[in-house]
Amino acid sequence: MLPIVPHTERGAWNYTIGPADDNPHPPVCDDRARIRSESLHALADPRLTGMSREELNELAASLASDQAALAEQRNFEIRGGPRRQAKANHGRPLLTDADKVLIAIVYLRQICSQRVLSEMLEISQPPIGQAVTETGKLLAARKLKIDPTVLRFTSAGALRDFLDSNIVPTRPNRLAQLGDPALTGMSRAELAALIERLSLRQAAEAEQRKHRQRGGDRQAGARGGIFQEKITDAERVLAVILGMRKVCTWEVVAELFQVSRRTIGNAKIWVRPLLEQTGYAVTRSATRYSSADALLNGITPHHDIPRVTESTP
Repeated sequence: MLPIVPHTERGAWNYTIGPADDNPHPPVCDDRARIRSESLHALADPRLTGMSREELNELAASLASDQAALAEQRNFEIRGGPRRQAKANHGRPLLTDADKVLIAIVYLRQICSQRVLSEMLEISQPPIGQAVTETGKLLAARKLKIDPTVLRFTSAGALRDFLDSNIVPTRPNRLAQLGDPALTGMSRAELAALIERLSLRQAAEAEQRKHRQRGGDRQAGARGGIFQEKITDAERVLAVILGMRKVCTWEVVAELFQVSRRTIGNAKIWVRPLLEQTGYAVTRSATRYSSADALLNGITPHHDIPRVTESTP
């Protein structure tokens, strides 16, 4: 019950309601803030961001002024004009500028979807989508590319389990496994260089396709955090090379990359012209494998391939 103190003379309509005296439970908002703070600290793990916490802090600091300018521009457009009063202090925002950089880095590395980030941070998806969109533009303006990783998580629980147990998901490193020179007809360094040359073209072509499908520019958070691509751009190039060299059938290529035949068919349509534009000359494989098992048993996996830089659409 709330304590009600009536006025001495007009108590029927003039009274004071005080706060409850006995509240054994802390405010829910404090719990959410604590969970969000702990989750943000966990997401800053170098295994997810691809950089040390110090490097992440330096990146966030370098983008702070650009973020402030972008926020002021956004507020200007919302107001329809310049600020009429001095900027007020409305308390701590839901996400700080540094938080937005972290969220964008994790998302652009394709660690998880915006939906998973929303579950982990216990906030709605729109602020996450806005953070990804705005930070992505700032990173692109500075020509800073964020490399996707082979780590993928479809739930907040799976992501937390990985951070707690240090058990890497079983998704294979296909570039290491299938980038064998005997399959590609080129050294691993040559394969990495070819993928690097194609990365910007692939990103541009992908954005053009999506622009045509949308019929306009992407809206903030419009993706809903769902990754349509089942393989990375680098893996897509490798898959097409294997198919063009007739190392195996296109059906077997799809099985090797654990995707549908349609996904591989789209990869062939998108990547083959880019390979031809670079002057890539197809050399027929000396060995043709009839199944994925036969191919995998016929090669020795390597895990020391050169790092491949990809542009994230």
